[in-house]
Amino acid sequence: MRAQVVGGRAPPALVPFRPPPSRLCVRVRSPPPLGLPVVSAEEAMRAQVSVILPVHNAEPWLDECLRSVLQQDFEGSMELSVFNDASKDKSMAIIEKWKVKLEGSGILVVIGGHDSPSPRGVGYSKNQAIAQSSGSYLCFLDSDDVMMPQRVRLQLEAAVRHPTSIIGCQVRREPPNSTERYTRWINQLAPEQLLTQVFTSNGPTVVMPTWFCSRAWFSHVGPFDEGGQGVPEDLLLFYNHLRKGGGVGRVDQSLLLYRYHPGAATHSVLEATIWTHRVRFLEERALPHWATFTIWNAGKQGRRLYRSLTAGARRRVVAFCDVDENKIKKGFYCYEDSQEKPKPRVPILHFRAARPPFVICVKLALSPATESQHQGELIQPLESSAAGTRAAGAPPCAQQLTGEPVLCGPLGLCIEDGCLPTSVGACTVRIPAPGTQVPPLRVS
Repeated sequence: MRAQVVGGRAPPALVPFRPPPSRLCVRVRSPPPLGLPVVSAEEAMRAQVSVILPVHNAEPWLDECLRSVLQQDFEGSMELSVFNDASKDKSMAIIEKWKVKLEGSGILVVIGGHDSPSPRGVGYSKNQAIAQSSGSYLCFLDSDDVMMPQRVRLQLEAAVRHPTSIIGCQVRREPPNSTERYTRWINQLAPEQLLTQVFTSNGPTVVMPTWFCSRAWFSHVGPFDEGGQGVPEDLLLFYNHLRKGGGVGRVDQSLLLYRYHPGAATHSVLEATIWTHRVRFLEERALPHWATFTIWNAGKQGRRLYRSLTAGARRRVVAFCDVDENKIKKGFYCYEDSQEKPKPRVPILHFRAARPPFVICVKLALSPATESQHQGELIQPLESSAAGTRAAGAPPCAQQLTGEPVLCGPLGLCIEDGCLPTSVGACTVRIPAPGTQVPPLRVS
């Protein structure tokens, strides 16, 4: 079976459970026959795949998590590298219990940790677990999640073919109805969107607990930021990965049960912190290629984006555009908090009169309480197509990335050439290559 990272999307295969095969951890090798290369003891003991597992007070979920490591159908050498980040519950007792079971099945278990009064954070724990591991490939796992039996095998196949990529997978959310739109976004992004949708509020286009990559590539783009609670260490490493030319792929099978609960580490990261990193990355990756650009949305989110830009980037905003006649009638937006004199005044145009390239800044939906962390807000840099960009009317609501109606007012937009996607997989956004210039074409 081959992992599907790019191309068509096949339905998830049903993989029957079978007991894990016996694994032998080779510790000592006999001298090789004359003329063959000598393999060191260290190389002989090195695992092919290391499962990286940071743990902090994970008692409620740890049995199920570790059982899923034991049940992997991968037949190569595998180790589990656990780092206990000052857990105060029974996590260590559970780890020690499973160590016996795992090593009895040939899976080497490496345990590290500390018992300081307070934890040092997810980034620190992941770095420590990686440092004490030996595998040529790294499979990341959160202690509250569960791997499907074929995860390591399928993601390793993909990672071997794409050695400078982060490989993710589709997920099944637990509880099933939590973060429905976000889960659809994770699972249904088209292959090209794994690179073009990196500016949205959802974070990395393949979620951190599904990451799988080579140790050599991680050493090139890592380590994780160790700032502790409130730092989006996965987003920061993902951006650095993209800066260094890394690819993003996804095995189109559900290989992880991705648990949602109030104690999850993701809830400790403030939305404002993520917003700041996203805007800086947008300025770094897309805006330098544009002499001028238009912000699509003269409302709250568009004005917030404008205020968040550096002074140099703000000076290149030639207009806001919208479909709301009340906003358009105002004629301009005045940035009252600016220290400049006179205060900057940016025209507000009807979208038919606006010029590409655009930065679309739309809050896609007012989400239910279970989706409070993932409201689907979109910041997307868009350039014109070769034939020019033509506006095709503005219905009162539009089907966006998740296929859900826009519920935030008359901001439902549809651009004929596919600049704003009308459904999952319909986006044809292109970020220009360094050094290219996008002409300011007028919308007809």
